[in-house]
Amino acid sequence: MVKVGIVGGTGYTGVELMRLLARHDGVSLHAITSRKEAGMPVAEMYPSLRGHVDLAFSTPQDAQLQQCDVVFFATPNGIAMSEATALLDAGVRVIDLAADFRIRDVAEWEKWYGMSHASPALVAEAVYGLPEVNREAIRQARLIANPGCYPTAVQLGFLPLIEAGVVNAESLIADCKSGVSGAGRKAEVHALLCEAGDNFKAYGVAGHRHLPEIRQGLASAGGAPIGLTFVPHLTPMIRGIHATLYARLNRDVDVQALFEQRYAQERFVDVMPAGSLPETRSVRGGNTCRIAVHRPQGGDTVVVLSVIDNLVKGAAGQAIQNMNLMFGLPEGQGLDIVPLLP
Repeated sequence: MVKVGIVGGTGYTGVELMRLLARHDGVSLHAITSRKEAGMPVAEMYPSLRGHVDLAFSTPQDAQLQQCDVVFFATPNGIAMSEATALLDAGVRVIDLAADFRIRDVAEWEKWYGMSHASPALVAEAVYGLPEVNREAIRQARLIANPGCYPTAVQLGFLPLIEAGVVNAESLIADCKSGVSGAGRKAEVHALLCEAGDNFKAYGVAGHRHLPEIRQGLASAGGAPIGLTFVPHLTPMIRGIHATLYARLNRDVDVQALFEQRYAQERFVDVMPAGSLPETRSVRGGNTCRIAVHRPQGGDTVVVLSVIDNLVKGAAGQAIQNMNLMFGLPEGQGLDIVPLLP
């Protein structure tokens, strides 16, 4: 049994980790930390976990995380980079669901995240946890940078085109929509029901911190710099990301076959039949990315539709997928979940 600790168990990503790990028969939950809620039973805050998680929140100091085999950081940006070294030195593997280790250029990370990096030496060691690209490196890793939600949907949607070199990589467009849970479980005006409900708006148009992460991943796949316009939007729903992606073909190719071949062995990427229109509700609660690819009017513009649950394949589910790889468990263990509909 893999002994698991979770740092930061009170947010949406933390509770999603607990929901998924509670049904994973290859792990045992050792500790779930929260400085503010230490001593409170987890099931008191989240009654959905009654009968599944019997632990109480503990402070990081009392959690004895060094006794774990792996620790997930479901914390705000800037926490894991200050605490990972001590755990790694104790032989504990670390999976960071925030952005502390995602961007290899530390100066670039500091520019976008507005703080100094506390452990720049670890950035070079961290493995970017997109299994569909880095599976073998993940198996050997002791530190995983779990991808962001938008970057997961966008990269999986563009990867077959970039890897095959069949599109102009200098003029990609990612038009993305996310549910409000992507903003986290905190009191902010824009996430209030009266602000987000019955409303639709763009944000981060001048530049969003997920942009360099997406460009980095796609540039690595294609071996050349990426030109990307990325515009995220907030939608009045709780879960889900819908990424509508545009690229211009530089030669004629059967894009449907290209995607089907690229993801034929990927259990968590579903390439839908030609002409399909994937919906966010088709992945709600599941670890699947559903993709449909189109060529409107048979022209040279490719439109890729990519949907994920931002809390599962975009966060906690992908983190568990990475954990399974790191510990030699079946990759889909604990993640064989049928999405919830309606």
